[in-house]
Amino acid sequence: MSNALTPAPETAAAPGGALANPLRQMGGLLQQPAIRRAMPLVFLVGLIAAGLLAWSMIATAPQRILFANLTDADKSSVTAALQGANIASSIDGSGSVTVAEDDYHKARMLLASQDLPKAQPGGYAILDQLPMGVSRAVEGERLRQARETELARSITEIDAVAEARVHLATPESTVFVRDHAKPSASVIVKLQPGRSLGDAQIRAIVNLVASSVPGMTPDGVTIVDQSGALLSKPGGGVNGTSAGDTRIDFQRRVEDKYREQLNQLLTPLVGAGNFTAEVQADVDLNESQATRESYDKANAVVRAEQGNWTGNGPQNAQPGGIPGALSNTPPPASTIEAPNAAAATTPAATAAGATTTATGPAGVTKQSDSFSRAYDMGKEISVTRAVPGSVKRLSVAVLLREEPGKPRGQVEIGQINELVRAAVGYDQSRADNVTVISRKFTAATDADAAGPAWYDAGWVPLVARNVTALVIALLVLFLGVRPLAKALMKKRDDAGAQNRPALAMNAPMGDPAYAQQHQQMPPVSIDMLQSGNEKSYDDRVGLVRGFTRDNPARAALAVRDMIKAGG
Repeated sequence: MSNALTPAPETAAAPGGALANPLRQMGGLLQQPAIRRAMPLVFLVGLIAAGLLAWSMIATAPQRILFANLTDADKSSVTAALQGANIASSIDGSGSVTVAEDDYHKARMLLASQDLPKAQPGGYAILDQLPMGVSRAVEGERLRQARETELARSITEIDAVAEARVHLATPESTVFVRDHAKPSASVIVKLQPGRSLGDAQIRAIVNLVASSVPGMTPDGVTIVDQSGALLSKPGGGVNGTSAGDTRIDFQRRVEDKYREQLNQLLTPLVGAGNFTAEVQADVDLNESQATRESYDKANAVVRAEQGNWTGNGPQNAQPGGIPGALSNTPPPASTIEAPNAAAATTPAATAAGATTTATGPAGVTKQSDSFSRAYDMGKEISVTRAVPGSVKRLSVAVLLREEPGKPRGQVEIGQINELVRAAVGYDQSRADNVTVISRKFTAATDADAAGPAWYDAGWVPLVARNVTALVIALLVLFLGVRPLAKALMKKRDDAGAQNRPALAMNAPMGDPAYAQQHQQMPPVSIDMLQSGNEKSYDDRVGLVRGFTRDNPARAALAVRDMIKAGG
């Protein structure tokens, strides 16, 4: 009857009670003695695993993509080659082959020596894969792609260029002259770390691309680097410079030339870092041209002469002609006069209407003449062209470092001033100015001369990564492992302490456990022995042992009396 009135358990009262409260079941599971004893060990293992995971994540070097978008065959070949060279590699989620950043360049050189990867054909090898019967448009695109690849490879041969890509824009040919467009090209270059392209190298790339495409001019080539800086632009300008920038660049080169001369002169004299020099050059960049013509009037030569003259016959000439005509009348007597001397000595371009009377040839008398003369005079043409680049004015300032307590004398400063004037070509007619002074340098200059800070060195990130991983491991050890170990040791000591009294009671007197236990027990008196009859046998034995420990002499006498009584 009592069994019928006993209430049923809660789990049996409701259907599905085993899954009614998972949290309560989990709590009940954790409250079991075996699991409670194993929880510290499980927590310790979890902490150690977390520390190892953190160490592996921090101590592992950063990964860098070696190749992307490779085929499976190339991935297998590249991975096998890297494993053969003991270079760790992995494949990320996108299928790219990655290696440690420190092994990137080594892996690139290794794979380049083995001509890997091989799946992507380059250059004109693309044309070998053309199937038969392709259209003309596809064939033209493949040809353009092959040409772009070959140009990129040629540009990569330059030392400062790491990678290059070329894009060609070639318009279709047309019969209409008005619609004819010239081809153009765009080049993007990725430079080596710390390297840059000079003006001569940029011009070389421009001419290389322009010469490789029919009909392309250097004005149609544009070059851009990996940071987006325009190195050249259409119009032939280098680095996108205008005429004003070109003038400034020329002036800067002139100033750098003088500054280099001063460095070579003053470094052996006062030492490196003990001076600073600045040069300001006013350069004449205007180009002028003049033409001059001159004539030599003293050595004039008659080039052409044209005219006529009239005169009479001889005086004794007999009249002739048709009788009764006026022509048969003898002419009047003529007089001889000297010709005009001024007209003979002064050259004239035209002599018209000049009347002279002279005796002509064979007795003929000249009465008048009219001539037009042209003279040739010496002609000289000179062309003078002034080339830009002459220095109109030069200003030089030199600051010498003065050591504390050791001022420089005026004689020394004057000598250095004369040397600087001789080095830069001082010209007083140009109003040049050269100034040399001696002053103390500030600490900022010394710090700049000392070089970069220590935290900018390359070994700092590696050391910081390893130290961080070590600190994390120590924190896990001291904050996680050590407290758990102490808790486990304390629990074991408590369990041992509970069993130690009984063990010590049963241990022989020479056992260390016996001595350690009885050193902590209170002293036993005669009254405690007399009142111990009510206790158990083990307790009474413990009291006897305690009394014997505290009173060895009395215990020995009691044992002797017992032996005598027994005898």
